Amino acid sequence: MLSRRGLMAAAGLWPIAQLRAAGAQPASPQAATLKIGLLPFGTVAWEAAVIKAEGIDAAEGLSLEGVRLAGSDAARIAFQGGQVDTIVSDLLWAARLRAEGRAVKFLPYSSTEGALMVAGDSPLRSVADLAGKRLGVAGGPLDKNWLLLRARAREQDGLDLEREARPVFGAPPLLMRKLEAGELDAGLLYWTFCARLEARGFRRLIGADGIAASFGVEGPIALLGYVFDEALLQRAPQTVAGFARASSRAKRALAAGEAAWAPVRPLMAAEDEATYATLKRAFLEGIPRRKASAERADAERLYAVLARLGGERLVGAATTLPEGLYWDGGPNG
Repeated sequence: MLSRRGLMAAAGLWPIAQLRAAGAQPASPQAATLKIGLLPFGTVAWEAAVIKAEGIDAAEGLSLEGVRLAGSDAARIAFQGGQVDTIVSDLLWAARLRAEGRAVKFLPYSSTEGALMVAGDSPLRSVADLAGKRLGVAGGPLDKNWLLLRARAREQDGLDLEREARPVFGAPPLLMRKLEAGELDAGLLYWTFCARLEARGFRRLIGADGIAASFGVEGPIALLGYVFDEALLQRAPQTVAGFARASSRAKRALAAGEAAWAPVRPLMAAEDEATYATLKRAFLEGIPRRKASAERADAERLYAVLARLGGERLVGAATTLPEGLYWDGGPNG
């Protein structure tokens, strides 16, 4: 059973301010405030907790303020309405905004993605084995991992998953429970749910990275990133640069050892040590480490595939990644 504190943290109700370590210094009164959107169960709260607990924001001359939001749709609305300065969102959404005239920048956050999960003793060994099987898909018919899995199955196995499997779309927690209960044969789920299942003996049939590799992608792509307006970059370049450094420092602290995870552990709602370990490992594996040029080249390859598969409903009118989408660290983006 989770403690009351753990339940509050898991629900996004534990204020970041209360996670500040005793030795951390508060930001100066002159420090610029940067508002960041936080989602229930979202890993951005993990990074924000480290930034606050270790006083990294104060050291970078800013004050990070977490704004709790109900879900991804609420986060996007809050960002577009100016209630928050930045959120972590999908590369496709950021690209679509920029292509439609909203001058946004994308700062890679994580390359950790979901996977197709099956029970440890499942007879399924390959994507080709999904014919006729009950397949849960997190999100909807335009979920990027579902589109890519369908394309891979069609091109490599001659299998039309939409017609020859039995896909069911739904919320990840519900699909995870159905997979555990044996009501589904496989589940294409987001990474935090995959990690929890792995801790319970489930295994990956194929990961999102393996699916992407089928389309010529050469390395991990951060399909999740911080999105912020160019207007903020023009108005407060040092604040954005300080936040980018703070994010990087927090990730390095988490990769360096166990101590930095102390304020994060209550937010993870990890039922046991195995779940904690798998969540931690998956988060660390997703830390972006590639050069921006290599990252963008692979992202362009994958974007072209998704534009072909999902069309305008998925990516809007742009068939290629918009120029200037990635933030290069300079005051002009």
